[in-house]
Amino acid sequence: MAVPKKKTSKSKRDMRRAHDFLTAPGISICPQCKELKQPHRVCESCGSYKGKDVVETE
Repeated sequence: MAVPKKKTSKSKRDMRRAHDFLTAPGISICPQCKELKQPHRVCESCGSYKGKDVVETE
């Protein structure tokens, strides 16, 4: 079984974890109602996708 010879310093440990962070989801604007929405998804406020009404909303 492999055992490290030296203690890994905090700097080396944190540099290894430098890319382990969360990224914010992409956001676009609905061309019909101008609300924020995720790209390639049906707009939650007006129910349209690619200029067509897909889902009925109140």
